[in-house]
Amino acid sequence: MNGAGRTTAISLWRDLRFRRFWAGNAVSQFGDRITELALPLIAVSALNASANQVAWLTALIWVPNLLAIFLGAWVDHRARKRRLMIIADLVRAAVLLSVPAAYVWGAVTLGQLYAVALFTGAAGVLFNTAYPPFFVGLVPRASYVEANSKLSASRSASYVAGPAIGGALIQILTAPVTLVVDALTFLASAVLIGRVSVDEPPIAADTTAPSLLRRAREGLALVVRHPVLRASLGCAATVNFFTFLAGSGLTVLFASRNLGLSAGVIGTALGIGATGSVLGALVAPKVSRQFGVGRSIVVGAVLFPAPIAIAAAAGGPLWLRAGALAASQFLSGFGVMLFDVNLNALQTTVIPDGLRSRVAGAYSTINYGVRPVGAVVGGLLATMAGLRATLVIAAVGGALSLLWLLPSPIPRIRSLTPDRTAVG
Repeated sequence: MNGAGRTTAISLWRDLRFRRFWAGNAVSQFGDRITELALPLIAVSALNASANQVAWLTALIWVPNLLAIFLGAWVDHRARKRRLMIIADLVRAAVLLSVPAAYVWGAVTLGQLYAVALFTGAAGVLFNTAYPPFFVGLVPRASYVEANSKLSASRSASYVAGPAIGGALIQILTAPVTLVVDALTFLASAVLIGRVSVDEPPIAADTTAPSLLRRAREGLALVVRHPVLRASLGCAATVNFFTFLAGSGLTVLFASRNLGLSAGVIGTALGIGATGSVLGALVAPKVSRQFGVGRSIVVGAVLFPAPIAIAAAAGGPLWLRAGALAASQFLSGFGVMLFDVNLNALQTTVIPDGLRSRVAGAYSTINYGVRPVGAVVGGLLATMAGLRATLVIAAVGGALSLLWLLPSPIPRIRSLTPDRTAVG
């Protein structure tokens, strides 16, 4: 029986189908951390790329999200979402393998790296828009929070251990060859997802079906009309914009220039801080059971951005400056997992089955579309007002995302049972 047909909680540890998907997701997450190191290193070391060129390399990965609203509308009218996810994994593997192949022939170019970033980003959008209906077919409603907790925990673990593993592999194999390992992670994900059976209802052939543009508008319209989706998108987009003001690049620059920390100390502090994400993902289900899903989202919305101010206020001896940076990252990581795990589960509960992919696309276009805008504005603010002031603005502005949630039904939602999540 598919997940949508089950409403009682089950132990996901005993669910072979979920374990297979979880394993595939986890291994591809570790692969992503390798790519995040390897692609810029290839651009810098092999092609002498400038800082601006490296920035564009990162930005191009996010650009396809601007078209997610249309891709989601297209995916909603495809019957086999699992097949699309497998195709997305295979595309990413093939695109990544093109780099070491070109490297062997001495033909790597910056244009190729830009294309790799763009196509892997587009394949990621395809995977992410096909994922919500697949998830509903795999996981029973009562296990949404637990499933998101496990998936988020493995993702957080990849941020803790992934850079170290990636760095070691790059040191041993060189950056281009290391991309072979990343490609293999996507192949493993494709194989594991291919072995997960879910019931996928057929899409009825309809010659009068609305156009792609109209379907995209329907997905966006639902987000705008629905009080839970509207408030959650406003909150998430606001917090993403402000936290990207102080994105990882400016945070590292502030730690180095203003706090006077060495690269080793910064790396250690960020590594310690990343464990907060792992802990947050693991305890999110317990917190939501104790205090309610809605209240957990509210707390996470504040705890995610607010600790940036701790780093901004840091001073004193070395141990205190490094400790402030680590504490800031730890609390922020804990907060973002508390926010994400519960909000993802709530959104999965309230979105109608026939609109899941197009809603995911509309949501991604806005939520992820503000990230590069926030990064650009953050650079301008840092130039005009200074790094410390930019971090304070990010902390305060991000915490104000709470204002989207307070008038909405979200704080009053205790659990994900149908009667508690129904809204008028």
